[in-house]
Parts: sequence; structure tokens; C-alpha cells
Amino acid sequence: MATTIANATMTVTITEAITLNGTAQGATNTLSLSNIDEISKRIVTVPTSEKSIISFHASDIGPGTFIEGDVRYVRITNKDDTNFVILNIEGDASTDFSVRLDAGVSYIIASTIDGTGVVDYIDISGATLEDMTTIKATADTAACDVEILVASV
Repeated sequence: MATTIANATMTVTITEAITLNGTAQGATNTLSLSNIDEISKRIVTVPTSEKSIISFHASDIGPGTFIEGDVRYVRITNKDDTNFVILNIEGDASTDFSVRLDAGVSYIIASTIDGTGVVDYIDISGATLEDMTTIKATADTAACDVEILVASV
């Protein structure tokens, strides 16, 4: 089977706009990720108990599971207008760390090196980087919708 999907460059632009004392203090930063040919975008409701929302594996794909070396971009956005979500990012050994994702806030993971993706990507102690294996989420007070976008080569 020959694909009809052509690889494309994904452009991520982050803009901060603020004027203080009459002077613009914002910035715009742009990242280009080449050869993207897979996109997964979904909105899920995260309950107040921890649930796996994304998994990474060396060679297996499936619902919510991506090949770790092919992932170039992950964005998780809390679409709730009030409550926060806790993201627990886990590595293949003992590494895991958690971040608070307030209402309306996004968490971004990006990898620009071909073949690396989320391999040797995280470590809580900084000594030895581990492969990212799972991202889990827990809503704080009430269930929250989160938008997930994963781009791969």
C-alpha cells in the first residue's frame, strides 16, 4: 500500500503580548518540526482519579499509544475554566514528576532530533535520562476536559 499522505512541516508559534509602562515586553518564538506525517488530536474528560492519557512504546502503536522515537510534539491543554489537572509524567525506570495544569493552560513537549522523540528525555534527578513511557492525568476538584495533540514522523 502506498500512502497518499505527504510529510509536512509543523509550525508552532508561541506569542506573549504585554505592554508595561508604554513599552511592549512580549515576544514571539517559532519552532518548525519537519517530516510530520501523523497527527492525533482528541479531547478527553479526566476524572478525579488518575488515568493514563498517553503512552509511548518502542515499537507498538494503539489507541493513545505512540512510537517513542517518532514523537516530535505533544500538547496537553486544560480546557476547563475553573479547575486544575495534575499531569504525572513517567519514565521507564523510576522517574516520574508531576506538574499542575491550571485552567486554560497548556503543557508542551517537543523533540527536534530525528530518531530521538521521547527516548532519553526525562529524569527527575538529572543524572541519567530515561525514555518517557506514560502521561497520566488527575482532575483536582471536578472532572476536566483536556485537549491532546500528538505529532509524529
